[in-house]
Amino acid sequence: MNTLRERLVAMSDPAYRQFNASLLPGVTDLLGIRLPKLRALAREIARGEAWRDLLRDGDIRYFEERMLRGLVIGYVRCPLEERLALVREFVPTIDNWAVCDTFCRRLRSDEREPVWRMIQPLFESPREFEARFAAVTALGNFVDAEHLDRLFERLEAVRCEAYYARMGVAWAVSVCYVKFPERTEAWLDRCRLDDWTFNRSLQKIVESWRVDDAAKRRIRARKRPAKKGLPEDKSAK
Repeated sequence: MNTLRERLVAMSDPAYRQFNASLLPGVTDLLGIRLPKLRALAREIARGEAWRDLLRDGDIRYFEERMLRGLVIGYVRCPLEERLALVREFVPTIDNWAVCDTFCRRLRSDEREPVWRMIQPLFESPREFEARFAAVTALGNFVDAEHLDRLFERLEAVRCEAYYARMGVAWAVSVCYVKFPERTEAWLDRCRLDDWTFNRSLQKIVESWRVDDAAKRRIRARKRPAKKGLPEDKSAK
């Protein structure tokens, strides 16, 4: 029987690897496996008996092996406390935006408040992908009337200056605007976001097809003067 790594290597696509590499600057351990194939494999593993052995195995050579572990955590059936422990263990291993954003998933109803509590300190983490994980998890699960004001406070608390952390905040702000335009627009007038993140938030709002032209004009008018020493632009979110 082929090992899991041999199965992954057999699924690799050189053309897709080249394309994916253009979206993941600095990631050199790519096999080039399309996400639907990885998801299917993760579901297969999650239905089996050996998924805990996989998650305990620290021998990770390829980008897709790390992403696969994150997907398995999302698919397995296990007690809530065990799942939360698995998430806590996995988050510090995230080292790029693709693994981060794929790991951020729609939460089950019993997970919502425990995960909300869990991500609170991560907003203030100095680590790029811990802060991004908090922002992206929030934009997918906590942009609602109950959490909105507290979410604004947590987005303002992000102090990590790394590119993908700050872009995660900008993305979250744009989702808040789409769902709660009046409340978000009022918050933008008083928010404490740094200028770079603030302007990128405006840009993400304007890029949304769910925002009308009149609102886009109002948002563009709020742009702050650019300053030097800001994060280098990257090719992804």
